[in-house]
Amino acid sequence: MKNLLALYRLLFFVFYTIYKSTLIVLSNLILGTDVRRSIRIRQSWAQNLLPHMGIQVHLSGTPPDFPCLLMANHRSYFDPALLARNVNGYGVAKAEVAKWPVIGWGARVAGVLFLKRESRNSRKVTLAGIAEKIKEGFPVILFVEGTTHAEPSTIEFKPGGFILAAQNNIPIVPAAIEFQSPEDYWFGDDTFLPHLWKRARVKTKIACVHYGPTISGDDPGKLLQETKRWIDAELLRIREGF
Repeated sequence: MKNLLALYRLLFFVFYTIYKSTLIVLSNLILGTDVRRSIRIRQSWAQNLLPHMGIQVHLSGTPPDFPCLLMANHRSYFDPALLARNVNGYGVAKAEVAKWPVIGWGARVAGVLFLKRESRNSRKVTLAGIAEKIKEGFPVILFVEGTTHAEPSTIEFKPGGFILAAQNNIPIVPAAIEFQSPEDYWFGDDTFLPHLWKRARVKTKIACVHYGPTISGDDPGKLLQETKRWIDAELLRIREGF
């Protein structure tokens, strides 16, 4: 039965993602390009995908609906969907994601900025793109650790987003993401499909997404420290509640 459940969930994941991505492409072709409409379609994808994958989401705080940098820690490939579920904003992903089957295509048509982490020029272009999207009125989602991991608190944050926020008076909203089971973390040498299959066999998985207070300032170091302090404290609070 667990294998049948996993098979159903993987097939739903693939075909539902293709369906929603195709819907974005067709709506842009027929009705004209509208990024906000595409992001709303992406939101409905996340809202329907997560329960079909057996993920129960416990939400705390207020998701931002204003232009800002949403700074989150990173646990799993489901983290973007956990945030897109409630935030109509742009995401930032590593360039490799664009090449992933199904997911990459969906990301390209649904409002995602791609970053080559090893390229200084790419980081510069991506930060300029982030600033532009915020000026256009969108929240932009950043996983500020740059990678997933299993540490109980956050690892070192990438400073670029905080420098951008300080220089351009952009508000920061921190977000803490935590799963009840560390088995849901995806990191290290664990490959995508085997991990997804293993976790799809589990009937119910608990994920918590907590949104924090707006943080502003003109000192990037202080912005980074305050954001990290809030997320670390919230991760501890979430685990204590499990």
